[in-house]
Amino acid sequence: MIFFLLISATVAAQKVELITLNQNIKDKKGFIKSLTLIDNRNDKTIGSVTDKDEKAEIKFADVDLKSHFEKWFKEANDNVGNTDIVIMLENLKAYDEQDENKTFPYAKAKIKISGFLKRNDKYYFITRFDNVIVCNPKTVSHPQKYLAQQISDIISEFIKITYSGSVSGSYIPENQINNYDEYLIKNNKALTNPVLENGVYTSFKTFYNQQPNLDYSVEKNKKGKVVRLIKNQLSTSFSEMYCYVENGVAYKLTPVGFDEMKKNEKGFYIHTSRVNLFSEAKTGGIMIGALAGGVVGALIGAAVDSGSNGANGAVNGIGFKSTQESDVYIDSLNGTYIFEK
Repeated sequence: MIFFLLISATVAAQKVELITLNQNIKDKKGFIKSLTLIDNRNDKTIGSVTDKDEKAEIKFADVDLKSHFEKWFKEANDNVGNTDIVIMLENLKAYDEQDENKTFPYAKAKIKISGFLKRNDKYYFITRFDNVIVCNPKTVSHPQKYLAQQISDIISEFIKITYSGSVSGSYIPENQINNYDEYLIKNNKALTNPVLENGVYTSFKTFYNQQPNLDYSVEKNKKGKVVRLIKNQLSTSFSEMYCYVENGVAYKLTPVGFDEMKKNEKGFYIHTSRVNLFSEAKTGGIMIGALAGGVVGALIGAAVDSGSNGANGAVNGIGFKSTQESDVYIDSLNGTYIFEK
């Protein structure tokens, strides 16, 4: 009996960190009439991370998430607009993960959240955030507090992104909203066409539509390395390029050079690391936004900032910029980087 009482006391004493959603999500332009949450998580339990040899569980402060989101919106807005926004929470997990060649595990949180405009029974995709937040145990004393705050910041900033985001792609019928990715992906010609069009692409949108810009070309040195971007016979900045395709193979522009874009059943990806792709913004924050059609996306969390590198897609992530290399996917709908580790 004493043994079971001790076990019960230990379980009861487990640390719990609450995700509080209390930031200001006012629609300053007054476009939005309502906000609805679709919680599509298969498992509503977020999970636990290790804090000084103890487990700390991360939870939402309000169990009824749908009601909380809608109340949160109403308290911040006057409902004077004419646009209905739908936020879909697709995945949210916290966990410890031991990366390859690392001496200690990292606390991480995987979050996937999407935004839609709704008219009658039709949905229009706006954008989504699909990534893993990495906590560096060398600099963060309580990883559960760090991750809970990051999750809260991401959700609130993402909601504000959807207020002014433009729709992309065709509409999604209401009965297909839970399969929106498969429904829309058929419009991505870069994935569905058997062969990629050769040429220079100045944005993710042009790559998506397989429309290379004929005003641009690349120039190589004797070793076959691309050294210049040419526009109408004049050298121009690499920042105007998203990628180029040669002999049916795509090469993605990154801060450390060009990486081959390989493809499998999940889409296009490059093998790289956060430290190779991400750079500090001038304000000290880290930019995570991305873009469809060269429009710079919004900034997330504590690292709110804007940027002008939307054309090349070299957008930054959040959390610790690990040197861990992995297959980094390119979101098939908006061109953002998706880290799975």
